[in-house]
Amino acid sequence: MGSPSVVLPKVVDGENEGTARRAKWWYVTFHNVTAMVGAGVLSLPYAMAHLGWGPGIVALLVSWCITLYTLRLLIELHECVPGVRFDRYRDLGVHALGPRLGLWVVVPQQLIVQLGCDVVYMVTGGNCLQKFAESVCPGCTRLHQSYWICIFGSSQFLLSQLRDLNSITAISLAAAVMSLSYSTISWAACLAKGPVAGVSYAYKAGTAADSVFRVCSALGQVAFAFAGHGVVLEIQATIPSTPTKPSKVPMWKGTVAAYMVTAACYFPVAFIGYWTFGQDVSDNVLVALERPPWLVAAANMMVVIHVVGSYQVYAMPIFESMETFLTTRFRVPPGLLLRLVARSTYVAFTLFVAVTFPFFGDLLGFFGGFGFTPTSFFLPCILWLKIKKPLRFSASWLANWGCIVVGVLLMLVSTMGGLRSIIQDTSTFQFYS
Repeated sequence: MGSPSVVLPKVVDGENEGTARRAKWWYVTFHNVTAMVGAGVLSLPYAMAHLGWGPGIVALLVSWCITLYTLRLLIELHECVPGVRFDRYRDLGVHALGPRLGLWVVVPQQLIVQLGCDVVYMVTGGNCLQKFAESVCPGCTRLHQSYWICIFGSSQFLLSQLRDLNSITAISLAAAVMSLSYSTISWAACLAKGPVAGVSYAYKAGTAADSVFRVCSALGQVAFAFAGHGVVLEIQATIPSTPTKPSKVPMWKGTVAAYMVTAACYFPVAFIGYWTFGQDVSDNVLVALERPPWLVAAANMMVVIHVVGSYQVYAMPIFESMETFLTTRFRVPPGLLLRLVARSTYVAFTLFVAVTFPFFGDLLGFFGGFGFTPTSFFLPCILWLKIKKPLRFSASWLANWGCIVVGVLLMLVSTMGGLRSIIQDTSTFQFYS
């Protein structure tokens, strides 16, 4: 009878060492759906408007295929050393690249992904709360977007005190159901509405430089939509594993199921939303929809419920890292007080950034390029080449180097486009009006 695999690294908090690895493959499905299908799906019609039909379809399909492939690499590498489980992205990076380089390469990128998602989810939650309130009470006094972001952020102070990923299983399940529901409502409402009067699928008028930067930002928005890699090893860590029943089997099964759900959410929303509104679609397709009011209100509340769970899926690994660092480096005693102060500080920081830069589409483009393309498109390939060392010019070698080239180019152009858009919008934004 096989013995359970050894955990790496040993968690400093003694209580965390006893955390049960009891997840099943369907847990993986809704954790992955919650982590991936979120704010990004609502901006895909907007990205299509900048890319056009042909390039937009190709960008979505290629991104879907590459990121599924790189997820497979991470799942296989989770137990690439017999008897050892790399439960964190950073631990896998240290094993592949060494203790110094591994940390400096992986940790900043993973933090950008997790922090970027949480900031964007703050903005998304506030936007959708605002749209929900205006739909159910059109005659009420309207609050500025910044207030709605603060209202949404207040819920995260409470939920951040939950212990770990196992503690938010029910929230994650509800979030996954909501993501499929509001995605379906989005494309179904667009389909029922049909093309708006005077719809145009031509590229927006402007200078050549503006057009190039819009395309670059749109590619970053597509990259943001495939952002589950930053927490995939943490999700796999919740699955029991033995030499006869390794965790990669249920993990891959759940991941494939999650990617089928992802495709059912992404492609209809992107294509039908663009078909309906053309070049004038909003960066949040739900904001563009106005009728029927009750359905639009319901869809926006579903988004709020979803990003409540998604925020925590990305925040939990940061919470664990923060608390481990504070207890080991500064000898802060573990317990309720540490959790309350550390986690509340993180939530307050993401709330401050969200209120300061509440530009939904621009944030997607910037974080999608700068943060998500490395962790989702090419960093898993680098780790695979370093650990597995496939033969030069073999199928595995060529596939991984191809993903690296595509990912690096995507990171450069989308970061440039997203950053330029944020700078432009910040110069004209008024915080309160």
